[in-house]
Amino acid sequence: MTTPQAHQAGRFVRIDQLRAVAMLWMTVFHFCFDLNHFGLIQENFYRDPFWTWQRTAIVSLFLFTAGLSQAVASAQGQGWPRFWLRWVQVAGAALLVTAGSLLMFPKSFIYFGVLHGIAVMLVMARCTVGWGRWLWPLGALAMVAPWVAASLISQYPAMEVMNARGLNWLGLISRKPITEDYVPVLPWLGVLWWGVATGQWVLRNRPSWARSGVPPEGRVARGLATLGRWSLSYYLAHQPVMIGLIGLALYLQR
Repeated sequence: MTTPQAHQAGRFVRIDQLRAVAMLWMTVFHFCFDLNHFGLIQENFYRDPFWTWQRTAIVSLFLFTAGLSQAVASAQGQGWPRFWLRWVQVAGAALLVTAGSLLMFPKSFIYFGVLHGIAVMLVMARCTVGWGRWLWPLGALAMVAPWVAASLISQYPAMEVMNARGLNWLGLISRKPITEDYVPVLPWLGVLWWGVATGQWVLRNRPSWARSGVPPEGRVARGLATLGRWSLSYYLAHQPVMIGLIGLALYLQR
């Protein structure tokens, strides 16, 4: 039986904190998105670079930390049963996101967002974690692949099929689908692979940075570490809570 102390000792606190930074940044982004949805501000979250680049950075940080975690799990000898247990949680959460977005955005619901992408990419990362340094060039190729695909589709009309919903989750497209969140396998697998490669490098060369079980000092550091440990639960709860609070505030102002 694993004690809470032993479980805590197995955590890599800095990865939890980095994941928490992504969560908080995402929360601010989504809060602004919700204000815009209710007409309280006027912003273009789909075209304005100020918002689109923030989204790219947030998703990148999410996937990078997921890669770091996979490197640690592999180094600790995590078995497939434990991997699949976590995977089912992520995949189940992705289905909940789809269901919730279908109710709120029936014409642009989320069918392959960040959690859907993570669920697929985690399996791929697990199967390729032993590729070591090859993950660096493969990650770069994964990031470039969508631009190559877009060029090929423009030259060969038969490849237009890659834009269909049944295949566009791969990311080899020439136009983005209409959906509230879209995180296809490519190019994002490249970010996750670079996270794995970075994690493996850190474990080999900077083990003191990755040392687990060191209690963080200060309230902010401890709070970030705690949030990072409960990231999936927080992810599922934060939007319903914010939307509910904004809706309640507007209702009380009537």
